Amino acid sequence: MIQIAVAGNIGSGKTMLTKMLSESLGWKAQYEGLDQNPYINDFYRDMLRWSFNLQIYFLHSRLKQVVEIRKGKENVIQDRTIYEDALVFAPNLYRMGLMYERDYNTYIDLFNITTSLIQPPDLLIYIKASPKTLVKQITNRGREYERDINREYLKNLNELYEDWIKSYTFGKVLTIDIDKLNFIESKEDFGKVLELVKQELAI
Repeated sequence: MIQIAVAGNIGSGKTMLTKMLSESLGWKAQYEGLDQNPYINDFYRDMLRWSFNLQIYFLHSRLKQVVEIRKGKENVIQDRTIYEDALVFAPNLYRMGLMYERDYNTYIDLFNITTSLIQPPDLLIYIKASPKTLVKQITNRGREYERDINREYLKNLNELYEDWIKSYTFGKVLTIDIDKLNFIESKEDFGKVLELVKQELAI
């Protein structure tokens, strides 16, 4: 089996690309499932209080996904990776003073142990997007709990994403800049993305 994982900032189009690739390749899609997250609304109301709970929930749910993927025989495309929460979102919360140091250190230790026991994806697709594009796409999808996300927050996350991608050594990385290849609005651009994926996986 082959596993693709799609990574990117809030509003970058991860779920859409996962769906489009899944349909085009005939592969199984594993979605993030934010709407079923029992902490997400509380987190956006009081980030300091709920940040640790949220991150632990994400780590648990993504580990469960990875275990299920590797047990199966189907080729899978996963919406968001287990790495982003610990290497992008948690550090950002900590830097902003929205996660206590004790909680942050406990979480990172748990993440390191967890990821030492799992197999990374065969291909990581990173969707790169400017804050302007992210805000536009977040607004278009209209999730109530995302309405107060600002550009500075997205900019900080983008910087952490870039640092993470530069240091990623677990396998192949394909970067898609949605400001240049808008696969959501252009069939031609999606076709180019699809061909790039096939080339990387030699399928």
